[in-house]
Amino acid sequence: MKSKLEDTLEKVYKGKLKPSEALKVLKDYPYQDLSFAKIDHHREIRRGFPEIVYGLGKTEEQLFKIASEILKKGHNLLITKIEESVFKHLKKRISGLSYNATAKVVFKKQKKAIEGKGTIIIMTAGTTDIPVAEEAFVTCDVLGNRVKKIYDVGVAGIHRLFGEYEKIREARVIITVAGMEGALPSVVAGLVKAPVIAVPTSVGYGASFQGLAALLAMLNSCRGGVGVVNIDNGFGAAYLASLINHL
Repeated sequence: MKSKLEDTLEKVYKGKLKPSEALKVLKDYPYQDLSFAKIDHHREIRRGFPEIVYGLGKTEEQLFKIASEILKKGHNLLITKIEESVFKHLKKRISGLSYNATAKVVFKKQKKAIEGKGTIIIMTAGTTDIPVAEEAFVTCDVLGNRVKKIYDVGVAGIHRLFGEYEKIREARVIITVAGMEGALPSVVAGLVKAPVIAVPTSVGYGASFQGLAALLAMLNSCRGGVGVVNIDNGFGAAYLASLINHL
């Protein structure tokens, strides 16, 4: 019995099916089953971006096998939440890997992604928010976006933010990363027309409850046009920003 892929390709070859129609058929084509993971190689067709791997909790061998299969299919590779020791292990077995130590992200770009329409700006309230912002930066870059970084412009010294106004007003999407009281996104959203994606971080003293205070403050923002992702989720913010930037 022919597989769905073989049957579709045969119909295209015989002229019974247009390539555009075949693409629609194959958008739901089966994943690759590695027993411990099911790799969705067709996610790039459906979503515009390939599958991205959450590294925390996976063994070095599992990560190696997943990464190898993704790269074999010609996709760009992005693995989040990876310690440097794990990266060093993978680098010995897979050539060309890069690592952002601040973000704890492993990546390899082997083809040029479709470029987004405008610029995504990533802002942090403080220096301790930078690791989450760097995860967003690498993700935006791998997904094919022009990205600019503006760090340490939180409300503790609001004049620093106003000094960057000409840069941020031209952004198509803005990602704001903040802990403590999480005030930065509300301030930024009041200054620009671009959508603002807020990322609460687990930075703060005891009553911040590991970022819960910032999360609730961002959800309660009185300013329209602010969307909120989960605590320390730089990747999620970047993925959403990239989708908006590619519309």
